[in-house]
Amino acid sequence: MKKLSLAVFAVSLSGLVFAGPVSAFTSRDGARVNPVSDTVFEVVPRGGGLGRNFWCSAGDYAHRALKAPWQAQLYIFRERGPSETTNRRSALQFTLQSSLAGSPAANSYGSVNSLARGDNMRVRDAFNFCNQLPAGF
Repeated sequence: MKKLSLAVFAVSLSGLVFAGPVSAFTSRDGARVNPVSDTVFEVVPRGGGLGRNFWCSAGDYAHRALKAPWQAQLYIFRERGPSETTNRRSALQFTLQSSLAGSPAANSYGSVNSLARGDNMRVRDAFNFCNQLPAGF
């Protein structure tokens, strides 16, 4: 019996050692969202990612993980590029602080797919992209 309990302890300990990062968040859209700093977070989509995928994931993370109110503004901090938190080639970084994004005017973006630094929208509007069906449905 002592050998069995030692084996169970060893297996459960190995599960703790090999578990993924505690701070990892998976959005409703399936993208990984990881903090880059206290004020910036990174959205890493499953595939290449469309604009609505990035905005949905950022809005979901801002509201559920950061507890940001629906009316808070979400800003693109860094345009699409290599991920800083994973080995993926495509990621986008967001912040809730306008000063970090160059202090753009509220609700300013060219299109949902432009994804330029400073583009922003309310957390609620970004989250609403989670409820849209992909093209072709």
